[in-house]
Amino acid sequence: MPRKILVTGTAGFIGSHVAVKLLERGDSVVGLDSINDYYDVRLKHGRLEKSGVSITDVSYGQKTRSSLFPEYEFIQLKLEDREAVLQLCKDEKFDAVCHLAAQAGVRYSLTNPHAYVSANLDGFMNMLEACRHASVAHLVYASSSSVYGLNTNMPFSTHDNVDHPISLYAASKKSNELMAHTYSHLFNMPTTGLRFFTVYGPWGRPDMALFIFTKAILAGEPIDVYNNGNMQRDFTYVDDIAEGVVRVIDSPAKPNLDWNSAAPDPGSSPALYKIYNIGNSSPVKLLDFIGAIEKALGKTACKNLMPIQPGDVPATWADVSDLIQDFNYRPSTSIEQGVKKFVEWYREFYKV
Repeated sequence: MPRKILVTGTAGFIGSHVAVKLLERGDSVVGLDSINDYYDVRLKHGRLEKSGVSITDVSYGQKTRSSLFPEYEFIQLKLEDREAVLQLCKDEKFDAVCHLAAQAGVRYSLTNPHAYVSANLDGFMNMLEACRHASVAHLVYASSSSVYGLNTNMPFSTHDNVDHPISLYAASKKSNELMAHTYSHLFNMPTTGLRFFTVYGPWGRPDMALFIFTKAILAGEPIDVYNNGNMQRDFTYVDDIAEGVVRVIDSPAKPNLDWNSAAPDPGSSPALYKIYNIGNSSPVKLLDFIGAIEKALGKTACKNLMPIQPGDVPATWADVSDLIQDFNYRPSTSIEQGVKKFVEWYREFYKV
């Protein structure tokens, strides 16, 4: 049956894809975003236009209906606006909330830490309270592979301890998981956290490697390759992420009846709480990723080999066995396919 779902971050990369996927299958969606200027807002405006929301019609705190999807309304709102977020959830009586809005980026957190406290901690607190008081049946929220921090046990498993983050961004996402568990325990509220692994694809963020490399290579400029190219990332195509998110939304977290307090499983609980990895489960060397970009562009990159940056981890690799077991699903788009689709979108959007 069609349901009414709040998706936050719908002017953002992942949120815009998730909203469209829900709409295409017949759900009613309210999209929420602050449309901040963390990066070029023209890209955010483009994502909204793609879903039928004209930025000229957007007014803060007021809903705007899509011209493409009759069951889609967008509202510009800050997560920190506590009373407005609570009132929206009470008025709309959402069946589920998919909370993807956040201050993203590891490197930005090194120089702008307060932005992460405001959006990722205060904003998440407001969303938890809104879901609690509006009796939302399921809260799904974005976490990140960055929570694994100093953990080097590969592949990364949700059943491993993740108490050693190495960036404030990662710490804020780990905090979200802890806050969600508390609400699941205290208020019997189903919450599911999704640890995304290096998401890429069309409409991606300008601060991410694929965007930066593509732009520089097309301009004939050198690219900075950190850790001398010895990085490995579990690159995951955005459509695969969106499909996984939608499947999780449909299945509220259940208690783990075998949970043992003497040997506690970090990824589940006797409460209505669960954590999943969503990744391709196939790490790719950074130099091979760059090779796929070069192939898609038909141009060779000039590479500046650099040391690893503060806050970066050398490798990521997702254990998605729980995702497969519970949803019979795993991401499958190859790097070559995904990079090619991004390059096609980039050339079209920027006319290069």
